[in-house]
Parts: sequence; structure tokens; C-alpha cells
Amino acid sequence: MTGARVAVYPGSFDPITRGHEDLISRALTFADRVVVAVAVNTAKQPLFTLAERVALIQQAVSDPKVDVRSFEGLLADFARAAGAAVIVRGLRAVSDFEYEFQMALMNRNLAPGIETVFLVPAFDLTYLSSSLVREVARFGGNVSALVHPAVRQALEQKFGR
Repeated sequence: MTGARVAVYPGSFDPITRGHEDLISRALTFADRVVVAVAVNTAKQPLFTLAERVALIQQAVSDPKVDVRSFEGLLADFARAAGAAVIVRGLRAVSDFEYEFQMALMNRNLAPGIETVFLVPAFDLTYLSSSLVREVARFGGNVSALVHPAVRQALEQKFGR
């Protein structure tokens, strides 16, 4: 797709939730292609390995206009290499804004031609986070409405259910 408008949606996706899926599908309303960029974050101890997170996203989002890749290093460098015009970030609450605003300004400094767009999740998904999903699953709660069936199954396997 030459000349396609590419958006990069970065995150740790540990695991991908219905909220992430919502933002990916809404990003496709203004981008021809979305690259889901699964970050290697050495500061975090993820539940799922990098390969598992990539595979779960691929199962949850089967749209051919969505590409899933892992990356390490600066998001601005990854976005530039992916040919992105836009970085998509989700804002669930006002508390997310200060950090996301700071990151958007730094990315603008590092890659001036790439804009950051903030999307708010669907109203019924605003409370949802990967850490909350992990916590509910860890204690045997029902996460069926919160994640794709493949993710629910992977969580059950991780927690021995």
C-alpha cells in the first residue's frame, strides 16, 4: 500500500484487552494501516513473554490492515522506521494525561514529522487496564467480557485454571 497513512499504537499489552482492541479499530478510521508496537520494557516484569503478547494480539485482532511487531528502544525511532505519520495513545483518565503529554512532546522533539493522537476508549471500557485484568484473572474472576477468548484461555493457563 504505497502512500498509506500508517499509525503506530505502542504499549506493553500484557495482555491485550477489549479496550486496546477498541482503540486499534478506531485508529483504522483515520489510518490505512495500524502497527501495534509491543514494547520491551525492562522496568516491568510482564506476565506474558514478548512472543506470547505478540501472538495474543494477532489472535485478538485479525484485521489484515493491522500489523503486530515488537520493538526495543525509542518509540520515535520505531515509528519513523515503520513509516508512521501518527502515534496513537489511549487516555483512560485525567491521571494518564500528564505522563502521556510529556511523552508526546518528547516524541515530537525526536520525530517532528510524527503527530501523537490521543484516543479515549469506549465509555464501557474506560475503567479497563491490563493490570486490572491480570489481577481479576489471578484470583479466578471472570474476564470473558474484558478480553478476547484466546487471551482468557492464556490467562487461565498462566494461573493454573
